Amino acid sequence: MQNTSVIEQAHRLLDTLPDSTTWEDLMYRIYVRQAIEEGLRNSDAGQTVDVKEVRKRFGLSS
Repeated sequence: MQNTSVIEQAHRLLDTLPDSTTWEDLMYRIYVRQAIEEGLRNSDAGQTVDVKEVRKRFGLSS
């Protein structure tokens, strides 16, 4: 995503967290970031499904 290293990005993430942050909080933030970046990569690669198609597959109304 960005041209900065993972270490630099991790430092920036740590700098934004309050002192009361737990290991679970940190792991959750890392997980969410990874999931978002993977989704963006998939989107950039055209590996997405239109919302209408998802609704159709799961039998949901439009």
